[in-house]
Amino acid sequence: MAEQGMQDYINPVIVDTKKETDRKCPQCGGVMDFDPREGKLHCPYCDYLEEILPDNEEETVAEEQDFETAEQTGNCDWGAEKKTVLCKACGGEMVYDALEIAGECPYCGSNQVMEAQAENTLAPGGVCVFKLDAKQAAEKFKDWIKKRWFCPKEAKETAKPKDFKGVYLPYWTFDTQTTTKYSGEYGIRKQKRNSKGETVTVTDWYRCSGTHQEFIDDQAVCGSTRHENGLLDGILPFDTADNKTYKPEYVAGFASERYSVGLKDAWKTAKGKIVMRLNSNIKRQIMTDHHADDVRSLQIDPSFKDIKYKYLLLPVWMASFKFNGKVYRFMVNGQTGRVSGKIPISPAKVAITVVGVIAALGILWFIANL
Repeated sequence: MAEQGMQDYINPVIVDTKKETDRKCPQCGGVMDFDPREGKLHCPYCDYLEEILPDNEEETVAEEQDFETAEQTGNCDWGAEKKTVLCKACGGEMVYDALEIAGECPYCGSNQVMEAQAENTLAPGGVCVFKLDAKQAAEKFKDWIKKRWFCPKEAKETAKPKDFKGVYLPYWTFDTQTTTKYSGEYGIRKQKRNSKGETVTVTDWYRCSGTHQEFIDDQAVCGSTRHENGLLDGILPFDTADNKTYKPEYVAGFASERYSVGLKDAWKTAKGKIVMRLNSNIKRQIMTDHHADDVRSLQIDPSFKDIKYKYLLLPVWMASFKFNGKVYRFMVNGQTGRVSGKIPISPAKVAITVVGVIAALGILWFIANL
């Protein structure tokens, strides 16, 4: 198997090509950050804008890496000096540009942050840059929470997120050519009369088998274990094809979370997702090929070849608000603006809804029995 011998975390080979990136504004000397609206470096002091030019015209998107030789191709060179910051309150670890002032944790809002001893962290191959800035993310959140019927009105009025934190989350993506042998039964429904003369629906079952081939492109797996899957799933999907070859300028002004899920474990998770996807697609193929109404007892045996991977940074805005002494956290997709989060629930609104549904059902029953 391609994954045999892989370690939970890549032992990265340090490439000594450290290139200091000068992000100081040539006009006023201020530190420039990446501006999502402009797609350029921006100086917040004099509004100077600077294009981010690729090192090589051919390197416009992240290059896919061969899974079998991953241990030999690991690279820790982020292209600029970095520092690792640890939050003593929640244990979060972030990677910042050495020029950044990291005084507050983007996850829990605590100011109990400290620089940790630098460790070898694999550099990303690509980055899906922020398309929305903090103001746009806040607007998306306001629109989202207005539509939450069960959220108390007071919470909607007081939920004014501030200090949005832009964080790049680590993701692994996998490409692979799959070949799957399958067997199962498909069913075709038909109408017939039973012994009582009643018309009933029965299903005739027929055995089938075959081979299904499918190329899997960019199966994504989050490289972090810090976040609730529900929150992450709520802001999907990301357009991972819209990535740029990593340059330190693209993440200027943002934190990048250190991956806690290594390549081997990420591939195991990806395989599970791919198998579920293959199962669904093969079932759909059988129903189409045989004009069937259902499939049962489906058994599949997939194999994977030419496995490639990318290590990408994906953009997420994070914030929270307090209501009745409780903190509610949420995320905004930095590409699309999709929002995911938890909200307080109003018992009164739930009760009103239940009473309304019962009343509506009662009226329908009454009309039906007139």
